[in-house]
Amino acid sequence: MGSDDVQDEPVAPGESDGLDRLWTPHRMAYVTGADRPAEGYERPTGCPFCLAPGRPEDEGLVVARGEHVFAVLNLYPYNPGHLMVCPYRHVADYPDLDEGETVELARFTQTAMRVIRGASGAHGFNLGMNQGSVAGAGIAAHLHQHVVPRWGGDTNFMPVVGRTKVLPQLLADTRTLLAKVWADLAP
Repeated sequence: MGSDDVQDEPVAPGESDGLDRLWTPHRMAYVTGADRPAEGYERPTGCPFCLAPGRPEDEGLVVARGEHVFAVLNLYPYNPGHLMVCPYRHVADYPDLDEGETVELARFTQTAMRVIRGASGAHGFNLGMNQGSVAGAGIAAHLHQHVVPRWGGDTNFMPVVGRTKVLPQLLADTRTLLAKVWADLAP
């Protein structure tokens, strides 16, 4: 559709405005907080990062498990393959990790980057932790390191104009692909 196809004038209800729409109703639970447990995320019983390792693989989206940390797909990814590395222990603040957790979190982050490059040819990555809700952490009670793959040109008009992110693969398929590559790369 070209820019000439979009009408500048208001249209009557029920008539086409010339715009295509992508519906992402699953995101509404995240936007409204409707999927938040009643007790919040402060307790491990309501924390999705505490619950994920005990769920079936296709439901928990865990890609790899270590002794102190695990890698899990983001349920609301910024890009395909968006992983998070989380300690099993319900801990909020990075300085509160013990030495084993700190070392394994760093190694898992390195492996996650290798896996994503091997599976999808990512050109770069955004890595980060949002510490506290004021810093943007959606689940501030459980530390998690984001590993977001990036490709040249992956930021286009959709997120800016349409407030929509287009993801070309189902999370279960992404989990299967990354778990296989992870297993192949594991020492």
